[in-house]
Amino acid sequence: MKSNIILALIAISILTACGKKEQPQEENKKFVLSDSMQRMIQIDTVQYCNIADELSLTGEVSFNENNVVKIFPRSSGQVVESRVSLGDKVTKGQVLAVIRSADIAGNYSDLSSANADITIAKRQMENAESLFKSGISSEREYIEAKQNYEKALAARNKIQSVISINGGGRTSEAGQYAIVSPINGYIVEKKIATGSFIRPDMGDNLFTISDLKNVWIYANVYESDIPKVKEGYDAVVIPMAYPDKQYNARIDQLSQVLDPQSKAMRVRVTLDNKDMLLKPDMFAKVIVSNREGSEATCIPSSAIVSQDGKNYVVVYNNNSYMTINEIDIIKTVGEKTFIRSGVRSGQKLITKNQLFIFNQLLNE
Repeated sequence: MKSNIILALIAISILTACGKKEQPQEENKKFVLSDSMQRMIQIDTVQYCNIADELSLTGEVSFNENNVVKIFPRSSGQVVESRVSLGDKVTKGQVLAVIRSADIAGNYSDLSSANADITIAKRQMENAESLFKSGISSEREYIEAKQNYEKALAARNKIQSVISINGGGRTSEAGQYAIVSPINGYIVEKKIATGSFIRPDMGDNLFTISDLKNVWIYANVYESDIPKVKEGYDAVVIPMAYPDKQYNARIDQLSQVLDPQSKAMRVRVTLDNKDMLLKPDMFAKVIVSNREGSEATCIPSSAIVSQDGKNYVVVYNNNSYMTINEIDIIKTVGEKTFIRSGVRSGQKLITKNQLFIFNQLLNE
């Protein structure tokens, strides 16, 4: 009886064991970059470089004062006609304004009197010559008449020179003279209008003309930032009117005095303006780069993943071996970020679509 019970228990155990299905053990699969994913990422190398320091300044466009022509009045008078406006394009020889001047009218009056004096002096010289040859008058009288004629010619030549200096063929006996442009360019300053009076004691220019092929950018540097700017430093100019445009240049002049009111030092940048987009008095942002500092490890700013107040990068070794490294940032300047620790020079980082890979590695 006892043996039968034992056999029954054994049979039940066998049947129970046969009824159970074997559960396969799950394997942890490691993330591997697929061929399609490889085409979607970009890889860059960690470098060791000078720490760049950027200083953002407010600037203003001005014309190049070494490449302009300032036009002054030749004599006092009243502006009869002003033919151009600020910003107009002008060509060499174009009339900019017409001025009526008592001085010019007086010059023509003097010229008329000088011509009359020449006619009289010439007639007297000819009469004296005829009388001298006939033996009626002395040689001294003839010589005096000849000298008077030469003086009359000299007086007329002097008056003609004055008229020529004041405009020559662009003046009239009515006392008007024309102001003309000596070069091709643009009116960047205009200080007269029709009806304006030009006094003899005025020493100011009437027009300023520039070709605007290159312009100056003036920027203000405050006292605390003066040590960060030196001649020769690289600069990027971004006009407020064209925020998508950047002009690369260098600081070519530092002012040696500070503005007494703003307490700022002016720095100057020269830019080519072939596309003629930069106009005088436009505002611009000037970003000055200083690369004379110490060295540090630098990475592309695009490689950084920020999460929970910390910064990470994805280090690429091969398609099946990538790691997440936490980094300690010193500063970010443009497209470069300088770090204290986390990666070393020569390592490769994923700089595009790294967030997707970061999440995949985080969930392994």
